[in-house]
Amino acid sequence: MDKTEENTSSRLRRLMSGSFILMVITHTLVHAAGNMRTTLFPILKDEFALTNQQVGLIVAIPSLIQFLVSVPSGMISDKFGPKRIIAASILIAAIGAILGSVSYTPWMYIIASTLLTFNSTLYHPPAQSYVSDITSPSDRSRALGIWHSGGTTGVSLGPLSISLLMGVFALTWRQVYGFWIIPTLLGLVSLYFVKPSSEMIGDEERESWYEKDFVDTLLNRNMLFLLLSSTVRRFGGGLTTGFLSIWLAESQGWTVGQVGLMLGISSLLGIVASPLGGELASRFGEKPWYSGTLLGSYVFFALAFLARGFWPFFLLYVASRFFGILGMPANMTLTARFSPRRQRGVGFALSSIPMNVAMPVAALVAAYIADNYGLYPIFITTAVIYFISLGIFQLGVKVED
Repeated sequence: MDKTEENTSSRLRRLMSGSFILMVITHTLVHAAGNMRTTLFPILKDEFALTNQQVGLIVAIPSLIQFLVSVPSGMISDKFGPKRIIAASILIAAIGAILGSVSYTPWMYIIASTLLTFNSTLYHPPAQSYVSDITSPSDRSRALGIWHSGGTTGVSLGPLSISLLMGVFALTWRQVYGFWIIPTLLGLVSLYFVKPSSEMIGDEERESWYEKDFVDTLLNRNMLFLLLSSTVRRFGGGLTTGFLSIWLAESQGWTVGQVGLMLGISSLLGIVASPLGGELASRFGEKPWYSGTLLGSYVFFALAFLARGFWPFFLLYVASRFFGILGMPANMTLTARFSPRRQRGVGFALSSIPMNVAMPVAALVAAYIADNYGLYPIFITTAVIYFISLGIFQLGVKVED
């Protein structure tokens, strides 16, 4: 076997290794219970008699806390290694699910919801850094796409578990949170079998990798424009987070089961969209692919809110999410490219800041719009902001493909 064939075989072994597969599984489990909140908002609003401002606070408070801890979590990951931080994040997810199962006041639910969103902030930088570290630049989009498919599976399982366990087995929403406690803890046990990156790849092979756009500093031009465009995009998305399911239930006559089904399927498609997006980003280049998928996602999002009827909205919204997920591996690969290798944990932590900065502000702005102008203008505003963010990315980020 020549050297080229040996390297190819080594790359395939890493992409199919037990450690990598376990990282995909942990990504699924940290998101499952944490992504039930959006589907439950109509029920929570009625049960706790929440105002629009209070719904905004339930969205804003967890994101604000995430913002405060995102960069420190990345720094800790770079210093102490990913496994300890990932273990802590999974344990926090389990505690959040336990609290969710016994939440009988709005503030107790806010605490549970905060833990179930904080855990993902803690989890992502070390996990993304680990996956980037064990894969060559040529395989990074593929690997991150496969890893991301685990996350989108988890995101889909939350809403789908509500539709199934509440709609078919007549469980309460608190019991659905309780359902996810044991699977989450099993994810913690699985980390014991994940090998350190130093055992997965040797120094000689790592030195042979060619890194495009190699950078010495973290806050370089490309990273700053990537963060800026993400902040604007996340602000637009943050406007809809607390109010999409409420608008569908109150104005369009959807049931919570139908909302959960749409949100679940739109995320479940990530099982296909994430690996496919990673493969196509590797072929066409990360920036062109990311720009194209964002454009497709935003066009379908705008069309969904111009359409009338259950199925047109359902299909257009799912198409919007599908294109959005197609671009995620390219986004993560660009983040890795714009981060010095020894600061990748911080780089990925920085990539979470846009969401955590924009979400609290967007949630409160959305509540103001809902109180003064109604729910529908929120979504039109979101569509306009999405296209502005795409322009910032296209004009500001310059890469060598």
